[in-house]
Amino acid sequence: MQIDYRDHYVSTRGREQNITASQAIIAGLAKDGGLYVPSFIRNCHFDIQSLMSKTYSEVAQTLFEAFLDDFSPEQIKVCVHGAYQTGLFDDAKCPVKVQKAKDRYFLELYHGPTCAFKDMALTILPHFTTKAVDIQNVNREIVILTATSGDTGKAALSGFCDVPGIDIIVYYPKDGVSAVQEKQMLTQGGDNTCVVGVRGNFDDTQNGVKKIFSDQALNAKLEDQGFLLSSANSINIGRLLPQVVYYYYSYCELVRNDAIQCGDPVNFVVPTGNFGDILAGYYAALTGLPVHRLICASNANRVLTDFFETGEYNRNRDFYKTMSPSMDILISSNLERLLYDVSKDTDQVSDWMATLQEDGHYTIPEAIKAKTRKIFWGGCANEEQTAQAISDMFKQHHYLIDPHTAVASHVYDEYLKNTADETTTVVLSTASPYKFANHVYRSIFGEIPEGLDDFDVLSALSAATDTAVPKPLADLANRPNRHNQVCSVNEMDRSLQDFLTRIKA
Repeated sequence: MQIDYRDHYVSTRGREQNITASQAIIAGLAKDGGLYVPSFIRNCHFDIQSLMSKTYSEVAQTLFEAFLDDFSPEQIKVCVHGAYQTGLFDDAKCPVKVQKAKDRYFLELYHGPTCAFKDMALTILPHFTTKAVDIQNVNREIVILTATSGDTGKAALSGFCDVPGIDIIVYYPKDGVSAVQEKQMLTQGGDNTCVVGVRGNFDDTQNGVKKIFSDQALNAKLEDQGFLLSSANSINIGRLLPQVVYYYYSYCELVRNDAIQCGDPVNFVVPTGNFGDILAGYYAALTGLPVHRLICASNANRVLTDFFETGEYNRNRDFYKTMSPSMDILISSNLERLLYDVSKDTDQVSDWMATLQEDGHYTIPEAIKAKTRKIFWGGCANEEQTAQAISDMFKQHHYLIDPHTAVASHVYDEYLKNTADETTTVVLSTASPYKFANHVYRSIFGEIPEGLDDFDVLSALSAATDTAVPKPLADLANRPNRHNQVCSVNEMDRSLQDFLTRIKA
């Protein structure tokens, strides 16, 4: 595929142009506070018929060769092999599975080393990063700085563990993740890893990370010490691009299984927090995938549902802790990339983001709202509806889903009621139900038997549902904690400096 890379990657806020893929991956966040986007994306078009006979890794290779403008095909091949073909996933041939239950298909994205969809990107991002460092001839140690609402943290820690020349520190809301998610992070090995709980919610944690990235004095100090900050959050384009792959691959699977004909439109329902996963679906649509609707599923923190309904993004509202904690977010960072694409006005995007920072809300004009509603539809599920979706899916179809997937499944039910749209639909299943075993067990069977702790429930759920506990979670309770730090939002920069001091020692 011949692509015009005239401006390579650009910042959504306009002050950085002509950035290569390797530069964007290393930087993570643009210096002007914006997010890097491929300016050439509308010049990309992938022929689905030519992808039909390809393996998952081969589809990834094809897409990455188009997007990674300064990586060689051989460098990309090494990255793809290291991520998807070295035994990290349950199936060495294919890291994802498409299953049908009820009237919809579920794209299972949790068969990797941490049992969450984040593995699809965070097993390959370390390879991208090391190759990017080579391409740019960077002579500083890379420090991955990441905020997590639950799953990104463990997946990033697992991916970057003991990678030479790279250190990683993960911040998470101390009381805002499941017991399994927290235990996965706290037991992480590796001399180059650090995990810190933050007193606050995910938005507080994410804002703290963004503040560190934008602190020029701190960044200059770290560079003098030989460090260079980068990110493993979906603000990093190297995290986002691998997620485009499974949209294409799942579509090919539907064709191969005679569920659709090649060229037929498909809907995707995506449980959404930071807007990265569903944005990857939008990028797939821009590059040729026949997407009819991207259905944005939110939990009780329905800021995105309201945005697609009204055109106003307003984070000035109550924050709810739910059984789907990875979606407990009121500031969806990747929405900025969508606004850039539909407006192509970096000054306007900058103004919206500044207004969000200062006033907590902004409103897009009707013309921009109309563009988003051509493909996006927003809906939400409360806790009772989420629990009911888990129960119904198991009791009626003997299919076990986690709370995030249940939110998406319920929202799809509401979408059908509102639209009667019979387009073949794929629900993205983003985490193993065993990562949220307490909530899944209660939703299906009621009260948990007395005397069981959070980890005993995994075995109880397995016995009650005749399903297996995933291997990465099977002995989690017996692993010793290696991390125990907790700090306030204002202490996050100090904890980073303390970690890097220990690294240097």
